[in-house]
Amino acid sequence: MKGLTAHDENTASIFIELTEQGLGKTPAADLWRQIMAADLSFFQSETAQSLRAEGRDEGRVEGRVGALLLLLDRRGVSLSEGERARIVGCSDVEVLDVWLTRAITASTAAEVFESEGS
Repeated sequence: MKGLTAHDENTASIFIELTEQGLGKTPAADLWRQIMAADLSFFQSETAQSLRAEGRDEGRVEGRVGALLLLLDRRGVSLSEGERARIVGCSDVEVLDVWLTRAITASTAAEVFESEGS
């Protein structure tokens, strides 16, 4: 795909989309998305930009989730399965940042999740 010239962008986009659709929800599809996200810098299509943004957002979320779980573990703050699932299932970077900040001083999981008004 790298060998395609700028005027072949439409053709490349079609191949990229068809390949991804053909891979479905397989592990190979995840690998394809990673490869294409890293290798689409020369494409300016809406799809290419969306993939890059999605990858950045996923990276931010994964990093914060990992940091939050590590911090709570190292501080000895126990998490129930539900609390752990709540953290892992959160995709809002701003919420994760709030929880991460609270986790610095929290002695319980409840303190991490408390409402602003509490």
